[in-house]
Amino acid sequence: MPIRRLGGYKSVVSSSPIPKLSYGFTKMNMSRSGYRVFSANSSTACTELAKKITERLGVELGKSVVYQESNTETRVEVKESVRGQDVFIIQTIPRDVNTAVMELLVMAYALKTSCAKNIIGVIPYFPYSKQCKMRKRGSIVCKLLASMLAKAGLTHIITMDLHQKEIQGFFNFPVDNLRASPFLIQYIQEEIPDYRNAVIVAKSPSAAKRAQSYAERLRLGLAVMHGEAHHSESDMADGRHSPPLSRTTTGHTGLELPSNSRHHVLFPGIELPMMMAKEKPPITVVGDVGGRIAIIVDDIIDDVEDFVAAADILKERGAYKIYIMATHGLLSAEAPRLIEESAIDEVVVTNTVPHEVQKLQCPKIKTVDVSMILAEAIRRIHNGESMAYLFRNIAVDD
Repeated sequence: MPIRRLGGYKSVVSSSPIPKLSYGFTKMNMSRSGYRVFSANSSTACTELAKKITERLGVELGKSVVYQESNTETRVEVKESVRGQDVFIIQTIPRDVNTAVMELLVMAYALKTSCAKNIIGVIPYFPYSKQCKMRKRGSIVCKLLASMLAKAGLTHIITMDLHQKEIQGFFNFPVDNLRASPFLIQYIQEEIPDYRNAVIVAKSPSAAKRAQSYAERLRLGLAVMHGEAHHSESDMADGRHSPPLSRTTTGHTGLELPSNSRHHVLFPGIELPMMMAKEKPPITVVGDVGGRIAIIVDDIIDDVEDFVAAADILKERGAYKIYIMATHGLLSAEAPRLIEESAIDEVVVTNTVPHEVQKLQCPKIKTVDVSMILAEAIRRIHNGESMAYLFRNIAVDD
């Protein structure tokens, strides 16, 4: 064997390959680690979606205990190792929203401190999504929740039909916003007799884009409802008119406005126009619904007074059947009773939110299962596959 002298040291050069040491472990960059799926809900009724997802994936639901102590504190115990693994936390949102949020935060933090590789939250209905805009002196609670989830350890979120798609900008990690429209459209085609004689209805002008997307894919007509049956947010005196408005304002210039002036002077030489109060007209329908099936589409159905009022107007305009299609069926308070007593023939929602109790109170409520697309999203994310397949033929306005 030849010997080379390098700086006073002997170097042995061998023509035979150098044996590699084996330590009994596989390289992480060559093969992916495993993954676990947990349910972060203490209610047994809310674990049904998690069980359906794990059955489709062919894996067992992760062993964990989530419960409330006597002082209502949330406690989470993870019963198996998650070190170096992708962990998916499935969390549906029951009526007790704040408890569900704390369960998600505590479980995410427990997995983070247990050295999980990635923590992905599967949150089909994202809570506080209606509070995504500033209202008077309120706050954007949805952004606060996004920051809390990131701080707790989540690295990715899978959700469905966010109330506003701009909510994705609140997060500093990836958000996959899946769509329920293919499942709802399939229900319309298979379960509504003579759906070709239907018209898609937008309950308000803000929902017109979603309704238009449904109508174009089903090759149906479109109708838009305008106005409201009740006044929503009253413009109360909350201090925003400070300094008080007066028809006579005296400044350094001694400027005085006439009594019929349309302007108010706040500072010398500065005039602001009077803002006219917003007045919403009664509900009107733009489009022909006479002798047709009316299908109202929306993303959330919670308080149903607006839907009931819309159904009454559509009945007056000649619609002989009225369906409501929505992704998230929160159906709070007296919603089941109001639906049962209304002109609505059927309310179709997905199982993103548990509503078994509401279904027992109102047989008009029907459920569409979306566990298939959630399970496929989990599989693709873990395997590093593209998510584009789940968004094929889906418009941005869905």
